[in-house]
Amino acid sequence: MSYLDRDMLGIYRNDTGPGPALMGADTMIGDDVHNHSDEELGEIKELMLDMRSGQIAYAVLSFGGMLGLGGKLFAVPWEKLTLDTVNKRFLLNLASSQLKDAPGFDHNNWPDMASDAWHQQMEAFYGSSAGRIRREAP
Repeated sequence: MSYLDRDMLGIYRNDTGPGPALMGADTMIGDDVHNHSDEELGEIKELMLDMRSGQIAYAVLSFGGMLGLGGKLFAVPWEKLTLDTVNKRFLLNLASSQLKDAPGFDHNNWPDMASDAWHQQMEAFYGSSAGRIRREAP
């Protein structure tokens, strides 16, 4: 499904509107994610916001399972996703076989995404400091 399909407010109705340079978060939930080889990697289930910076830290991607159920969840650093405006989806430069090895979690066991251990695991896999949550100074 694409962001155009979920646009109940008319955000993307015409070319002079805010999208896709500025998009409504609700229209991104459920967007398909593919890689550059056109393999479907899953769909965006949630966006995780860094409440101090106001930036999106992660997109939670569902991968595997049947009809979106039972699949593994992955927190993909937001900077690793690009918007494919032609096909109305997001792209992640990762093979599906690599995603299977990514740090993931299940629907009932979310990690502490603000912990240093979590960020070290993300940086080791994705090779970036993306998604690092800004902490208040002590």
